[in-house]
Amino acid sequence: MNFLKIDDFNVSGKTILVRVDLNSSLNENKEPQDNIKIKYNSITIKQLSDLGAKVVVMSHQGRAGDDDLISMEKHAKLLSKHTEKEIKYIDDIFGTYAKNSIKSMKNGDIILLENVRFNAEENLLKENQHKTHLVSQLSPLLDYYVNDAFAVNHRTNASLIGFPEVLPSFAGRILQRELEVLTKIMNNPKRPSVLLLGGAKTNDSIKVIKQMLFSNAADIVLTSGLVSLLFLVADGVNIGNATHNILIKKSNKDIKLAKKILEKFKNKILMPLDFAICVDNKRIELPISNLPIDYPILDIGEKTIKKYKDIILNAGNVIANGPAGVFEKKQFEKGTQELFEAMHKSKAFDVFGGGHTALALEKFGLLEKSSHVSTGGGAFILYISGEKLPGVNALINSAKKHHRLITRIK
Repeated sequence: MNFLKIDDFNVSGKTILVRVDLNSSLNENKEPQDNIKIKYNSITIKQLSDLGAKVVVMSHQGRAGDDDLISMEKHAKLLSKHTEKEIKYIDDIFGTYAKNSIKSMKNGDIILLENVRFNAEENLLKENQHKTHLVSQLSPLLDYYVNDAFAVNHRTNASLIGFPEVLPSFAGRILQRELEVLTKIMNNPKRPSVLLLGGAKTNDSIKVIKQMLFSNAADIVLTSGLVSLLFLVADGVNIGNATHNILIKKSNKDIKLAKKILEKFKNKILMPLDFAICVDNKRIELPISNLPIDYPILDIGEKTIKKYKDIILNAGNVIANGPAGVFEKKQFEKGTQELFEAMHKSKAFDVFGGGHTALALEKFGLLEKSSHVSTGGGAFILYISGEKLPGVNALINSAKKHHRLITRIK
């Protein structure tokens, strides 16, 4: 971990920009819904304020051109609830109002700037992000920069990459925790180390399986969802056109890569023994021998659930990404719920990643009972796939560049 942390700095009286990820789904009134990211991101903000820092919070919401691109005004209220502190919303990013608001802050104050994605520069540049107006206008008013937005650290936005070029920078508590946990389970996992992969993002799962099997970070892979159907097809099983066509639309490359992985690691990759389909709005379970079938496969079956649960209950650590089936429908939540509950009951260190995974945990009342629930989707996948995250690299480079300015208080 070659980046710096809160404990490496004396932050009292310092003006600190904290980049977090408050991005949320919106309700029918186009208001942000409270979620795990807002709750977790409040930790660093509150701690810095308690230590006497002047905390300037920056985040994004939505994408340009999408309906969820809204202001951060309602986010400030949600953040105030979790920090139990007054957070002032500033309807500006780096203009005169924003700069004057920062200059007038007192120790312990917290402000939330406007949606950084209202600034076109945020997403356009791939290099020299430190030369943007965003960075050049705000950095003279700041002492330090904090990156606590793990979920977007795979991006090269100016608010993530630009400030560490010109300011001493460190990781917030969430980013620190994410990297410590994920690095540990990749480099020094408890055995047996189990991967539980489901959901519909087959390309992401293929990357993770390839990296963790070839690096010996995983001992066994339990597949479900579209991921399992991908491997069944790669293994020569005719699953039927209803589901096979979905896989073909996604990528033939995924199927080819799955074949290569099976050639080397077939004994480590488990595929379902049975599955569930919907007939007349009822859950019907069938063995794999019944394939091909012209009904969409919506969940794993009882035999598969039992076999996977036995493995999970005896695991050293389990990494789960993606649901086992269409958990949003009551009759097809069984696979996801029972496997996630088994992770909770086991003595394994359990790690959950992905937005749909977090939604499932929340639905089943398991969110607070898990060892670690990642706030990242794409960043989580890329990191455990062995790829470097630009945001983290920027922190590492900043530590090298500004190490002489650091006040260690240990």
